[in-house]
Amino acid sequence: MLKPVLSILALLSFLLPLSPAWADEYTDTINIFKKAGESGKLFNKAYGYAVFPTIGKGGVGVGGAHGNGRVYQKGKHIGDASMTQVSVGFQLGGEAFSEIIFFENEAALKDFTNGNFEFGADAQAVAITASAGAKASTTGSSAGASATKKSATTVGRYHNGMATFTVMKGGLMYEASIGGQKFSYKPL
Repeated sequence: MLKPVLSILALLSFLLPLSPAWADEYTDTINIFKKAGESGKLFNKAYGYAVFPTIGKGGVGVGGAHGNGRVYQKGKHIGDASMTQVSVGFQLGGEAFSEIIFFENEAALKDFTNGNFEFGADAQAVAITASAGAKASTTGSSAGASATKKSATTVGRYHNGMATFTVMKGGLMYEASIGGQKFSYKPL
């Protein structure tokens, strides 16, 4: 069972560098979130944010995901981050998505940038496209849906000083699993 998962993760690790993470990919991803309802409003209110243009995810029973991003404080790029996720449960397939995490205040940004940060299995993310589903946690639930990235509407809120939104980019994944995301941060 572990061999297929390692094969998928190895494939993802080879494919992710092929998708360039240049400045315009970050700008394009930020613009998608700026045009998407509630996430767009948070750009003016948030103390900072971390944006991940492409996170690749795959799994067969045990799954994994990885992506690289940038961290911004008041609109200024202050460092780079990476996200790794491990999940267990029923899952089969692969997908790619973009993710943004808004920091409500300086304390939330410091929590994220003070080394290795983890979102537990109870973390919430609002899905912005119609192909993505609702997310639920032990502390509540939230959901968002839209016909396209450009006409997205979302409903989200801060949880422990952070609000997370995702946009599906492609792929097909069947999943009923539990896992957490672990982030690492490297200042400029």
